[in-house]
Amino acid sequence: MQQLPAPDYTLPVGYDHIHSGKVRDLWTTPEGDLLVVATDRISAYDWILPTPIPDKGAILTALSLWWFEQLVDIVPNHVRSLDVPAAVAGRAMVCERLTMFPVECVARGYLTGSGLVDYRATGAVCGVALPPGLVDGDQLPNPIFTPATKAEFGEHDENVDFDHVAGVIGDAAAEELQRLTIAVYAKAHRIALDRGVILADTKFEFGTREDGTIVLGDEVLTPDSSRYWPADRWEPGHAQPSFDKQFLRDWLTSPASGWDRQGTEPPPALPEAVVEQTRARYVEAYERLTGRRWG
Repeated sequence: MQQLPAPDYTLPVGYDHIHSGKVRDLWTTPEGDLLVVATDRISAYDWILPTPIPDKGAILTALSLWWFEQLVDIVPNHVRSLDVPAAVAGRAMVCERLTMFPVECVARGYLTGSGLVDYRATGAVCGVALPPGLVDGDQLPNPIFTPATKAEFGEHDENVDFDHVAGVIGDAAAEELQRLTIAVYAKAHRIALDRGVILADTKFEFGTREDGTIVLGDEVLTPDSSRYWPADRWEPGHAQPSFDKQFLRDWLTSPASGWDRQGTEPPPALPEAVVEQTRARYVEAYERLTGRRWG
């Protein structure tokens, strides 16, 4: 199994490294809060790729912050401050520590990805029955809550149904996570569509404060956690063009990469053209959604 990376930067005394994931590094601050650093690492097919994508961490951070502002009327978020060490300025947030729910809260408004695979096999997604005859890219009658387990690094998240979540965290908490997930997705979908972008699906992570308040944590509505499509090119019946790392995935599984996805060898370094075009998709997502220029 691939080893999780160590941070490639140094923080001042008082900051303690506690975890690195595929993209983010987590530290405790001298005050006991959580410092969340978004790196330029990029992952695909459960591998962290050897080539970073310039500006990716800063784009993810800026877009998450923008979305947190749009959603604060629905649910509070975990951001406390942007007063961070110079080594990670622009790509880090100081966040409150929460007790996280052990579930990925996925909302789907369109049928694609693993949801399409489930639908073709069972006519449902995570136990939610859908009308017959839907095709890849179709909009669903209503957004649906399709949770997943949180997998360890190197493992796959597993789609589960509502009853599974309720069995783990209780009926009341499961119902509230479902309500919040759909409410946040619905507002984000409207905002994105006004900007010519379809939010096909996304995943959220929630946690609780000591007083029981549910808070939106982690990142939110970035191209790493969401599937964004250009609205003017939406055409159900096949895979849609997207503002995420699908371009990179397609290169990895093409003959050009020479990589065997089913093998044990790690992916190769990315060509400069793939890096540039992947970065361009992240930049375009940020600019189209926020209306702001990047850089």
